[in-house]
Amino acid sequence: MSERVKIGLVSISDRASGGVYEDKGIPALRDWLDKALTTPWEAVTRLIPDDQPSIEKTLVELCDEAGCALVLTTGGTGPALRDVTPEATLAVAHKVMPGFGEQMRQVSLAFVPTAILSRQVAVIRGQSLIINLPGQPKAIAETLEGLKDADGQQKVHGIFAAVPYCIDLIGGPYIETDDAVVKAFRPKSAIRPK
Repeated sequence: MSERVKIGLVSISDRASGGVYEDKGIPALRDWLDKALTTPWEAVTRLIPDDQPSIEKTLVELCDEAGCALVLTTGGTGPALRDVTPEATLAVAHKVMPGFGEQMRQVSLAFVPTAILSRQVAVIRGQSLIINLPGQPKAIAETLEGLKDADGQQKVHGIFAAVPYCIDLIGGPYIETDDAVVKAFRPKSAIRPK
């Protein structure tokens, strides 16, 4: 059996990490990935405060030491003074992938006009893809999956459709998805037989 793909799930919140309230980010990410992925995977979770050095250290550790092919963060991407997730993510980046943030805001704008206040970014560090997601569980699913019409046809693509191929291109593991949740897009030449 092939090794499980390691995926880092990082919830960034002063209050949740301090025990003021229960974290909802990591459970939302885990639930969505359990539905979306057909490739066996393993979560490497971290619940940390809105502190740039802590976020940077955590991202470096998950990419460089834990060997996560994908790291998904939730929280800390707004304009508030304590929101420093994008700054920390950019500080550890080798390459910036602006299309992910652009598409997440596009999806969210279909629901709320305040989506333009979101500062999510995505970057590559070595052979790992790091993506900042929104903080709310509903918004996490919407940005990953995209928008479908009443007949289930894709109206606006979610960002996860591009994630497996991006991971292929940086030398990571081959990740497959359940098409009913999100159809991973790859050029024909990059698709492996089942």
